[in-house]
Amino acid sequence: MSDSAAALRRGMILVVVCGCLISLLGFGIRSGFGLFLAPMSADLGWGREVFALAIAIQNLLWGLGQPLAGAVADRYGAGRVLAVGGVVYAAGVFLMAQATTPLAFHLSAGVLLGFGLSAASFSIVLASIARMVPEEKRSLAMGLGTAAGSLGQFIMVPLGQGFIDLYGWHTALILMSLFALLIVPLARPLRGRANAANMGPEQSFAEALREAGQHSGYLYLTAGFFVCGFHVAFIQTHLPAYVTDMGLDPQIGAWALALVGLFNIVGSLLAGYFGGLYSKKNLLSLIYFGRAAAIAVFIVVPISPTSVLVFSAAMGLLWLSTVPLTSGIVAQVFGPRYMATLFGIVFFSHQLGAFIGVWLGGSLYDATGSYQVVWWIGAALGVFAGLIHLPINERPAARLAAAVPD
Repeated sequence: MSDSAAALRRGMILVVVCGCLISLLGFGIRSGFGLFLAPMSADLGWGREVFALAIAIQNLLWGLGQPLAGAVADRYGAGRVLAVGGVVYAAGVFLMAQATTPLAFHLSAGVLLGFGLSAASFSIVLASIARMVPEEKRSLAMGLGTAAGSLGQFIMVPLGQGFIDLYGWHTALILMSLFALLIVPLARPLRGRANAANMGPEQSFAEALREAGQHSGYLYLTAGFFVCGFHVAFIQTHLPAYVTDMGLDPQIGAWALALVGLFNIVGSLLAGYFGGLYSKKNLLSLIYFGRAAAIAVFIVVPISPTSVLVFSAAMGLLWLSTVPLTSGIVAQVFGPRYMATLFGIVFFSHQLGAFIGVWLGGSLYDATGSYQVVWWIGAALGVFAGLIHLPINERPAARLAAAVPD
């Protein structure tokens, strides 16, 4: 192996490792926000819709900011975008702890954290990995980046609950903001240049947007990812409160989210591996049908610690396993050159679904005292998403196919 090839390989490994650690911190910290819903609402005298609306705003602005952050990353590099995002993310978590009014809470937990997440999310990380890793290893590498976020959920959620139990929710949020700051130094290796061999033929930004907008599979993928956001955000925010409402120990809710993260490590790695062997769109359909079945069974059987943990394990296998497959289809069809932007647009649909899922959960709970209707909506949406992925054409765009030598 030549010195230049060895250096490129070392750089690729460093990008993957640091990208995985950023995903671990970024996704892990925000995965535990649902733990703060009940204690903050009780201490500050708020209804649950106040907290739910802030998280809904966060998800929506995360989605709105994602294409912009992706476009900047595509042009100037991911490292700078991730570093700025890490600072804003940490500031949002810190100010979330200082909020004493709904407006202050919505500005910190909603607006500031939303934009911070858009610049420090795994979407930017996955785009960097896609550019650095050869195509034959790309799906597995993106599965690793997604699995790292799940490992963060498994680590950071119990840690957050431990901080709440020991120090209270205020100090727990401050400690979490310090963890978020670690994203800044980890972003430096992602400032490196992409492997030109992976970028594909030249294309302008406008041409990339026009090509994606005219591709029916891209539109189906965008619509399907809406459902993923609805499921993930609703369960992540409201499952701990739902568990306590049903008379179970709050620790069950914390461990339920942690178990989702643990099993999602397996699910994401399997999705990344099998996505390199089989049709990604068919795997996505199976995942969404599986989610619909898991939700329906969970709300029909009598609730118990066992049913909650079994449901969490099942959803964990199906949780972020959609991400390496969805992002993989974007890279496979359109190439990695503008992947951060194009996946950012798909991700906006995900966050729009997250906004509706979180807000609807809080709103309907305050109106009816139950989450039952939202659970059934989630099951129906899972069936819809399973169906809408089936007609996707996942072959490379004609522009990419024409560039491949005979």
